[in-house]
Amino acid sequence: MRRYSLRSGSLANMQLRDFTLNAPAAGEVQVAVKAIGLNFADVFAIWGLYKAAPKDEYTPGLEYAGVVTAVGAGISHLKTGDRVMGVTRFGGYTTDLNIDARYVIPLPSDWDFHTGAAYLVQTLTAYYGLCFLGNVQKGQAVLIHSVAGGVGLQALKIAKALDCYVVGTVGNASKVDLAKSTGCDSVLVRGGDFEQELRSALGGRPLEVVIDTVGGRYFTIPFEMLAPMGRMIVVGSSRYASVGNRPNLLHMLRHFLTRPKIDPQSLPEQNKGLFGFNLIYLYERAELMHQLLQEVNALQLAPPHVGHVFPFEKMHDAIRLFQSGKTVGKVVVAVE
Repeated sequence: MRRYSLRSGSLANMQLRDFTLNAPAAGEVQVAVKAIGLNFADVFAIWGLYKAAPKDEYTPGLEYAGVVTAVGAGISHLKTGDRVMGVTRFGGYTTDLNIDARYVIPLPSDWDFHTGAAYLVQTLTAYYGLCFLGNVQKGQAVLIHSVAGGVGLQALKIAKALDCYVVGTVGNASKVDLAKSTGCDSVLVRGGDFEQELRSALGGRPLEVVIDTVGGRYFTIPFEMLAPMGRMIVVGSSRYASVGNRPNLLHMLRHFLTRPKIDPQSLPEQNKGLFGFNLIYLYERAELMHQLLQEVNALQLAPPHVGHVFPFEKMHDAIRLFQSGKTVGKVVVAVE
């Protein structure tokens, strides 16, 4: 058994180590991991910028897919040999793990492990943001930033399942075709003319919900354009990202000092709503997580898009590509 571990601060600290695993405790199952999904939270945790990450040495990673190899006492809905996908509060960059069985979901029979490792975090984030916090309604106009990324593509599918009009943004033109082929009504490459391009794309429609993953002016412009009772949902801020073992502190400081500043007393006057959340909130509420998954299943979405696959031994390379913003869909690491 092998896993990556580190003390947060630098990607260079993350090393692959051998370890042994005890039998699963009551209420747990043991899983041989076959694929691992990468998330932006992983990058910020590795850099020491994610408050929920452990302070001592730990194994990063929030989601995986694999095969149940042992079952603890009291578990009846899973058995040895079951193909599963799951979420974990860190610990996913591993070949094997013990996990609370409440967070283990059967893998659809027609999905491979790569697809399973690409599903839960992005889909739960997109659905909770759009439908619970955003209260999106059939036919509304929605703006989704980073629409060709893991969260963005799942949010796009959910919005189109509700017959919404979707404007998406991407960081470069190479991602436009994927977004359009997934159903995006209008795709904008983020740039200097963003405000006018967004107005044109909306075509007079009121902007009801925004899923923001970028921040900065791409938060401020659509926030100002929100219709009365429109909702802005912040699930990330990719503009702080950079490629490297450590965060680029000058780059981050510049963006921090120029971050949007919202006066909460102005919100009643503007009739607008602002929410932010991260998936650790849902991890601590297993019943809500299962409720959300049942609701998503009813939408019959297409499987998630896996854009990049790396071998387990190339985890550092996978993370550096993920940092670059050049990925589409989900980045998955395969465990042989």
